Amino acid sequence: MLLLTLALGFVMAWIDVTAVNTALSDIATDLHVPLAGLVWVVDGYTLTFAALLLAGGALADRIGPRRAYQAGLLVFVAGSVLCALAPSGTLLVAARLLQGAGAALFMPSSLSLLAQSTADEGARARMFGIWSALVSAAATVGPLAGGLLVHAFGWRSIFWLNVPLGLAGLALTFAVVPPGAAHPDRPLALSSHAIAAVALAALAYVLIEGPAQGWTAPAVLAAGMALLVLGGWAVRRERADTTSMLPRALYGNAGFGAAVAMGFLVNFGFFAQLFVISLFLQQGHGIGALETGVRLLPMMAVTGVTNLLAGRVIARRGVRWPLLLGLGGAAGAALLLTGVAGAATPNLVVAGGTLVTLSLGLAIPAMTATVMQAGGRAYANSAAAALNANRQVGALVGVAVAGTVLHLADAWPARLALVFGITAAGFALAWLLVFLHVQRAAARAPAAPALAD
Repeated sequence: MLLLTLALGFVMAWIDVTAVNTALSDIATDLHVPLAGLVWVVDGYTLTFAALLLAGGALADRIGPRRAYQAGLLVFVAGSVLCALAPSGTLLVAARLLQGAGAALFMPSSLSLLAQSTADEGARARMFGIWSALVSAAATVGPLAGGLLVHAFGWRSIFWLNVPLGLAGLALTFAVVPPGAAHPDRPLALSSHAIAAVALAALAYVLIEGPAQGWTAPAVLAAGMALLVLGGWAVRRERADTTSMLPRALYGNAGFGAAVAMGFLVNFGFFAQLFVISLFLQQGHGIGALETGVRLLPMMAVTGVTNLLAGRVIARRGVRWPLLLGLGGAAGAALLLTGVAGAATPNLVVAGGTLVTLSLGLAIPAMTATVMQAGGRAYANSAAAALNANRQVGALVGVAVAGTVLHLADAWPARLALVFGITAAGFALAWLLVFLHVQRAAARAPAAPALAD
């Protein structure tokens, strides 16, 4: 029950994210939203999610992970209600921003509570495998549930679904989740979080509005300047002990750094692929929301199988081989899709996407286990927040880059070739990071308990 309760927040968020992709054409028609607006509908949620995740992890350290988890569920449910009632695209994006803020509170605390539930590393690895499989199951159900709901009740029903799920999560949390340790003396570094959040917002604006308004538009240029100034300022402040957003003990751990960077690249490729394939089916071939959800079902379902397999392999052999095999397979499948983009059919594209997600399902639990082992009990909240923040930044940039490709290329073969070529390069870079750094970190494994203490 503890595992199911802590997975429920992730499940709710994943259903929402994947279901929204099946509703994009209906949202565009109903609210008269252009392509750039559709990118904002997806990335608005991701923006606040990514920008506030580190702050959410630090807040969970201060007030206790259970209280942070409950607060995040409340905010997410409130944002879902506003999404369901939104009369325009602008207000829908604003409500998606609120949803992302709620997710930023409950995501890191759920992982922290799970990590603190047992001291046995093997049992913890198996729990992460089961937890990842539950999340994958939600990702699997998301497109189909979204297609069914949109077909039967309209796109707003996707957001109404979150209300009973969120309320059930709150009730179960009170019943089965222990409060967890609170550390009121942990610093929040609010000014550093604010600077990084505004810099990320500027990045999103440049990537999304650049293709729509023109890269030399005054607003785009101003956002670009803000990104350079604030991004540099954020990096400088992060190097200072007094304003650092992450505990200093996490820096210098090669495995932690490689896994966090891999989180960015994995989500970059996955969400760029999901966004483009959804629009390829709906706008490129006129396929409705329900059939889109059905066609995406195998692509999302296969990760649950490899998630469970990864948990067993990690418990016996460690994290290195699941990471290398999973990322190598994803890079190869994306490269294969790049080569056949000129003759791409819906079935072929979905089959290639299924190979990508099958491979990623093997790597993601190992990535999570690597980060949580590096953080240990003392820094579990911050380590989980760092991983998920980078994953959400990767999702944001991936969708935005995919939107840019759709603006720049008119024909679907060129669009698909560009997007899948970029994602293949991203997965290959993640493989290289693992090869260079995670195995080196494993060789220094005896030093890890000092960090955990």
